[in-house]
Amino acid sequence: MVTLHHLEYSQSFRILWLLEELGVDYELKLYRRDPQTKLAPADYKAVSPLGTAPVITDGEFALAETAAIFDYLLDRYPSETLRPAPGSPGRDSYLFWFHAAQGSVMPLMLMDGVFHILQARVPSLFNLVLTPVLNKATDGFIRPRMVRLLALAEEDLAAQEWFGGSVLSGADILLSYPMESASKRSYLTDGHPNTRAWLERIQARPAFRKAQEIDGHESMVLPL
Repeated sequence: MVTLHHLEYSQSFRILWLLEELGVDYELKLYRRDPQTKLAPADYKAVSPLGTAPVITDGEFALAETAAIFDYLLDRYPSETLRPAPGSPGRDSYLFWFHAAQGSVMPLMLMDGVFHILQARVPSLFNLVLTPVLNKATDGFIRPRMVRLLALAEEDLAAQEWFGGSVLSGADILLSYPMESASKRSYLTDGHPNTRAWLERIQARPAFRKAQEIDGHESMVLPL
């Protein structure tokens, strides 16, 4: 049986949600972050090939990287809705957003998060130099790219309810973490009604709520 090693406030929430959507049996081991450093505990890093979240084990086999775990689980538990078949309606949209989630949106939100942590943790004297540099990087690199990605999301969600077509797919699950991050960091605003409505739809799903109950937190995103 697959075991999910679930680290709180991390991208592994999406794997927990995926398993609940699939309705399959799995084992779960919960890990809590260090209350001071917010880092993963040593026993979590020991089981993960990269020391990062998420990670699953299946017997002696361990697998990291969110998209790889998605493919592994959907190979094992096929779903025509969560992974639309080639040639099916929504397949093209699914492919784009499935890969954009980890290849475009997530790196931008990760960079933004690192910037916030740096500003919060360095001494105030260093912040006098650091903050203008990070703000310039945000305004010149992160924000323009997020504006384009969110505009495209708005356009797609005006034509369809989900990022993979008429039903929830793995693309929606993958996008949930970076989009919630975008909402909490004011990139996703009232000027994005379609994307905000989509975010409310995913958070209302029974499987999402069950995963949230297991996780024990209202948000999957680490508060900054």
